[in-house]
Amino acid sequence: MDRQRRFGYAIMAGLLIALCGAGVAFALAAEPDIAPAGAAGEAIIIDHTSTDITAVPQVWIEKARDELHIAYGHTSHGSQLVTGMAALVDFANGGSLGPALPGDLFAFNDGGTDGALDLREPFGADAGYYPAWVDQTRAYLGAPDPVTGRGTNNSEINVIVWAWCGQVSDYTEQKMLDDYLLPMTELEKDYPGIVFVYMTGHADGTGEEGNLHLRNQQIRDYCAENGKVLYDFYDIELYDPDKAYFGDKAVTDECYYDSDGNGSRDRNWALDWQDEHVEDQDWYACDCAHSQDLNCNQKAYAAWWLWARLAGWLEQLPEQPDLTPSYKTAYPLRGFPGDEITYTIVIRSATGPLSGTVSLSDTIPDGLVYVPGTLTSTAGEVSDAAAPALSWSGILSPTSVVTVTYGVTVDTAEPASITNAAVITLSGYPAVTRTATILVDPNQVYLPLVLRGALIP
Repeated sequence: MDRQRRFGYAIMAGLLIALCGAGVAFALAAEPDIAPAGAAGEAIIIDHTSTDITAVPQVWIEKARDELHIAYGHTSHGSQLVTGMAALVDFANGGSLGPALPGDLFAFNDGGTDGALDLREPFGADAGYYPAWVDQTRAYLGAPDPVTGRGTNNSEINVIVWAWCGQVSDYTEQKMLDDYLLPMTELEKDYPGIVFVYMTGHADGTGEEGNLHLRNQQIRDYCAENGKVLYDFYDIELYDPDKAYFGDKAVTDECYYDSDGNGSRDRNWALDWQDEHVEDQDWYACDCAHSQDLNCNQKAYAAWWLWARLAGWLEQLPEQPDLTPSYKTAYPLRGFPGDEITYTIVIRSATGPLSGTVSLSDTIPDGLVYVPGTLTSTAGEVSDAAAPALSWSGILSPTSVVTVTYGVTVDTAEPASITNAAVITLSGYPAVTRTATILVDPNQVYLPLVLRGALIP
């Protein structure tokens, strides 16, 4: 039973007890569109481990766009999420996350028009302005609707997110409870049909012993212990994309850190990583407030990971895609120098059509040479621009089978057994590898012809 249904039953049980005891006739309440945070007793923590955007299946990005209606409160630091998300659209459209992704997959706007994610920014404060952020939330939502668990104003909103600016650095443990954690919990109780996303504060250079670190850990512990949803803004700033850790090096929100422990911040992990990688291929430029482009990239990736999780990814998985029936063949199976061999890869889904993008990579091994222009497929897009590395990508829909073929010539004079592997991948699921082996034998053997005991050479 999924979290949403459990929550619906809980509401029904409460109504039965209260109303039957009073002898009141009633109608069953409708279930909310998405389950509240922690309904299954497990927290959702989005942190530096949630920044691989290619691991989020396309189907869950699309589901998030279809189902989520988000109201986001923030000031300048919190703008890093939406700044990164906005620039991500063109980055993905340019093919940097895969050539076969549909256009504007990561689009968002106020209202969710044209199939985009509905993400609104209606508030004029951040989580550090108490009680303003609570008052603005209640004014925006209006009175709770007992049927949906959402607000009677802007009733489609089912996710609320509040970001911090720099106030966490100065909070005491008690103030964090009184002005943030407990008010958030009250909102969750009053609007049970809305997911309220908690957030940590940005890095301030005080390191692992600083008050900021302690208060962020307080938020983290509270969320983990009480089944909340947390976007760990701070944790994302402590790691580069290769998971190198800088939290013990007095790192700041601008990503500067003390590399040698002498008390002076002399390096910047984001700028260093950007310098070592290719812009518009490994990272993208964006106007990132208070920080570097890469930091906003990571924040955007984690935001989409969050949206996908709220839509049900990793909790309400659809039938596991099964690409194991895929296979690869070679013809003929034996060749000589200069002979042409045709490889055929059949990509087949045992679970029917798939909406996610499937990719194929096939690098031709030594001893064989690709025949230019022979790479074809029955659907999707092929590329031999990087030959001998060949690729295909596409969506197995409406058909659940695609055939890819190409030709090679034998380019070795030595007897050999040559195995050629094709790797088939679908984001978020294990890769499937299929191989075909041919024999190369340049030595032709002539058998003697025997006629009734006579040997004729």
